[in-house]
Amino acid sequence: MIRALFFTLSFSLFGTIAQAELKLASPFTDHMVLQRDTDVPVWGWANPAQEVEVSFAGQSKTAKADRRGKWMLSLDALKGTNEGRDFVVKAGKDSVTLKDVVVGEVWICSGQSNMQFGRSGLESLEGLSETGLRSFEVKRTVAFTEQEELEGEWKVEGSSSAVAFAFSHHFARQIDGQFPVGIFLTAWGSSAIEAWMPRDMADEVPTFKTALSEWDANEEAQAQVKAALAKGKWERNDDVFMRRQVNIVYNAMMKPLAPFACSGLIWYQGERNERYMSGMPESPWYHRVGSIEDYDDTLKAWVQRYRKEWQRDKMKFYIVMLPGFETVLGTSPTKDPKHPTAHGRAWMRESQLKVLDLPHTAVANSIDLGHPTNNHPRDKAPIGERLALLAARDVLGKEVEASGPVFDKLEEKGNQLVVHFSHAGGLKTKDGESPQEFWIAGADGKWSSANAQIEGSTVILKSKECPNPKHVRYAFTGMPKVNLVNGADLPAYPFRTDDFAP
Repeated sequence: MIRALFFTLSFSLFGTIAQAELKLASPFTDHMVLQRDTDVPVWGWANPAQEVEVSFAGQSKTAKADRRGKWMLSLDALKGTNEGRDFVVKAGKDSVTLKDVVVGEVWICSGQSNMQFGRSGLESLEGLSETGLRSFEVKRTVAFTEQEELEGEWKVEGSSSAVAFAFSHHFARQIDGQFPVGIFLTAWGSSAIEAWMPRDMADEVPTFKTALSEWDANEEAQAQVKAALAKGKWERNDDVFMRRQVNIVYNAMMKPLAPFACSGLIWYQGERNERYMSGMPESPWYHRVGSIEDYDDTLKAWVQRYRKEWQRDKMKFYIVMLPGFETVLGTSPTKDPKHPTAHGRAWMRESQLKVLDLPHTAVANSIDLGHPTNNHPRDKAPIGERLALLAARDVLGKEVEASGPVFDKLEEKGNQLVVHFSHAGGLKTKDGESPQEFWIAGADGKWSSANAQIEGSTVILKSKECPNPKHVRYAFTGMPKVNLVNGADLPAYPFRTDDFAP
């Protein structure tokens, strides 16, 4: 009887395996955009040990499914084209054909609410066009373990995100319609960077290790997430609760995208991690994530870990600098949001800019944008345009000025300081007035607003209140009123030359 039952179960099990459905991974659907000019990984599932053939654009590649039925292969580099073609996958008698597959530029756009923010945030974008744009929006959800599949599909339209749409719109203009731009949008409001981190990063990011161990021990929180997932349709409280947990957003919304070939990832996030200058507060629970001072090392580790996941050392990472927002943290030595020692967003921008220590990274400058009291400034079109300039320079190899003036070196001249900039061709102010938001200090660290004057590609600084200046801070407040730009009308990046503690 037992032996008969064993044979029945075995037949049922192997019968199921034998009839396993040929299936492509989630990012592969009709109307998709494949990345041009690089190898293109393709993967999915079939019967264990079954040979799978993928045919596209005159290529045919084969792979054998492993014991789990998973298979993966790579197509050779493809040339960009707007021509939609069939993408055919065969395994035995089974086949899958995807229609209208094109080849162009693929980018992932991720982060929290300002990346998720819809197209109403395109107030200044002129000539709105969907031409050459395609998008794939990942369903917002969480998972306790790393997933192999997610929900979403490619559509022949621009992204629903204002930043992602503006970027792809301007980038398509840089391409001049030669091939399409495809966007993966995977973003969720109020999510910390820790929500987008794989568990193995706990070995190198101490604050993540702490938050992850607390999450693992919190049975009540896990039960709340499981209950919300079981409902299918969440109430707002459940929605907020889930996206504010560590790791589980990555498991569901990012892991299944890897290693889909792309040029890079655009990251608009940080607001959730700027609640504190340092340390992890004991409460409330949703602030148990890394602080401003932790963010620089965490961000760099995160970039390197994602490159490993995608198996692309030169994968571009473009960080959106947090725009103006006039807040002062409780730890601040001053309550004046206009003073350069105030604890707040200026320090987060400094942490973001340290990602430039890594190759193939850039920061889109937003120091002249934002709103003093609204953490979700409406007009995001300029951010998309500046991101597109960076991509035109780095990916298309165009000789365009994609950066505003960048601090180069400081020269002391008696009672004056001379600030030298790179990317300073045509250095000017956008309103014709003297440069604003420069502060100078002596060795004592007492800061005075400086009188500033442009001379060529330099700015001369002095102040009667600071007869022996040694240090400079520029645009180092939550929402500075800046006016210094180069000939391309791109704003100067904020900086400081001192090493005083916050």
